[in-house]
Amino acid sequence: MTPEPTPPSSSSTSPGPTSDAAPREKVPNPLSHLLDVLRLERVGDGDGSAADPEHFRGESVHQPTGRVYGGQVLAQAVLAAGRTVPDGRLPHSLHGYFLRPGGLDVPIDFAVERLRDGRSFSARRTHAIQHGKPILSMIASFQEDQGGIEHSSPMPDAPAPEEVPSALDVLGDIDHPIARFWSHHSAFELRHVGGSLYLGPDHEPKDHQMVWMRARGDVGDDQLLHRALMAYACDQVMLEPILRQSGTSWVTPDLSIASLDHAMWWHRDARVDEWLLYVQSASSAQGGRGLGAARVFAQDGTLVASIAQEGMVRLPAL
Repeated sequence: MTPEPTPPSSSSTSPGPTSDAAPREKVPNPLSHLLDVLRLERVGDGDGSAADPEHFRGESVHQPTGRVYGGQVLAQAVLAAGRTVPDGRLPHSLHGYFLRPGGLDVPIDFAVERLRDGRSFSARRTHAIQHGKPILSMIASFQEDQGGIEHSSPMPDAPAPEEVPSALDVLGDIDHPIARFWSHHSAFELRHVGGSLYLGPDHEPKDHQMVWMRARGDVGDDQLLHRALMAYACDQVMLEPILRQSGTSWVTPDLSIASLDHAMWWHRDARVDEWLLYVQSASSAQGGRGLGAARVFAQDGTLVASIAQEGMVRLPAL
């Protein structure tokens, strides 16, 4: 996976105060572009076997790095797999490996294998392919809506999203293409409780953080799309607690960071165009790798998803 672009250092142009983030209906272009990218084209009607998978094709969102954002490929893989399951079944878990960086120069092909269709569960394997080689391999499981035991962890105390500075507040006045990308051209609005790592490290290193996140516009009512977009959005913050604990940030010189694998469990329906709180932690970092985890809560305190991701995190001095 190619990480989100690194913002400029604070020495380039000091950000001045800005107004609150623009209303979502006034900044539709980034989200509209992303939704267009996620509308995959069916290009092959295979039988779903390993030898003859079903094929879909998608484009990519522009990235200043010139490489495909890993969360985008993950979301597209979820949507491709979801196109092949019986009606009424939604993804409840995925496990994927980012195998190669993706390029923006060619479309991405998604080959979906039908591993199993049971009475209430379906399993699919999806390979995202460029230049004849997989850049992502993912297995996802889908389930019909069913009743059962109900239990979830409570949401920790957190300030309301309206009380937390946004990326636009922090980066909006910096005249730099990466700052503009994060603050104006992202499909999601991010608000880091206690401060972001865009312009420098945490003054009090810790192995946890909380981030409010919301799409910058209405997404509609397709729950498969909402779950795919949650996978898209979370990839950009999953390794931040590792940076925060180590006293580094996105502007640390020669930082090299990339997702290696990703696991996600959706517990309940959720809307990405409403505020979601990502409660994150990093239990370990070693050998140039780190493990990040997150619990995702709706604003009313409902636990809607759990996520884990291991990534490569390399610093030149280590």
